[in-house]
Amino acid sequence: MALRPDYRYQTGATAGWGRVATADAAAVDAGLRAYMLRVYNWMASGLALTGIVALLIASSPELQALFWQRVVTPRGVAVSPTLLGWAAMLSPLAFVLVLSFGINRLSKTAAQTLFWLFAAAMGASLSNIFLRYTGESIASTFFITAGMFAGVSLYGYTTKADLTRMGSFLMMGLIGLILAMLVNMFLASPGLHFAISVIGVLVFVGLTAYDTQRIKADYLEFAYAEGLDGAAKRSVYDALALYLNFINLFTFLLQFLGVRQNSE
Repeated sequence: MALRPDYRYQTGATAGWGRVATADAAAVDAGLRAYMLRVYNWMASGLALTGIVALLIASSPELQALFWQRVVTPRGVAVSPTLLGWAAMLSPLAFVLVLSFGINRLSKTAAQTLFWLFAAAMGASLSNIFLRYTGESIASTFFITAGMFAGVSLYGYTTKADLTRMGSFLMMGLIGLILAMLVNMFLASPGLHFAISVIGVLVFVGLTAYDTQRIKADYLEFAYAEGLDGAAKRSVYDALALYLNFINLFTFLLQFLGVRQNSE
């Protein structure tokens, strides 16, 4: 699971979402819709690239062997990463950190290139799910995730409730989730694994609504203070946040809904 970017990289926000736009309401509304569409297009394109890379690696025995190997354990045959597999699993974190802390110094082209490289690296890191779960269960879980994500994101976009305070609780939940996952790497407790999956779904459902409202509010506050390049970079950054929410929600749901391969 990749870490999330620092959302306040340029806002300097304190409590509450900013509302300083003073332009004509209709023009602002049209600009907001166009911006959100750009964000969702970036997110969807990144997910498509991730899926293509994952499927290519999983469907090629030669590429598959470069990243993953099957090992015999007391519980049966399991999928284990090779050295290149470990690199693929850890590299998305590096891309997130670069985009998070270097977004103000990156050019528009550099930010977009890093996003594509990140999506490809994430595809390599997720290619092992095709070795663990059946294709049918992966496809059905993906469409369930897409439906959940769309509904929750729509709620975040349209709700009048202020989700600002919910963000701090969600971030604390995310930190606790990461710590629990690290602990369970050594304990291998089925009960803790189930609890982590439940909490993971709840946390990323909440973060999807929170981030959607944050993106909308940030646009209204900063749209007229940025040039075209600034808005283009921010759309990539915002797409990264939603992309990570989708991917994490999908992987946690897959632990519930995925049907494992016979060898697993």
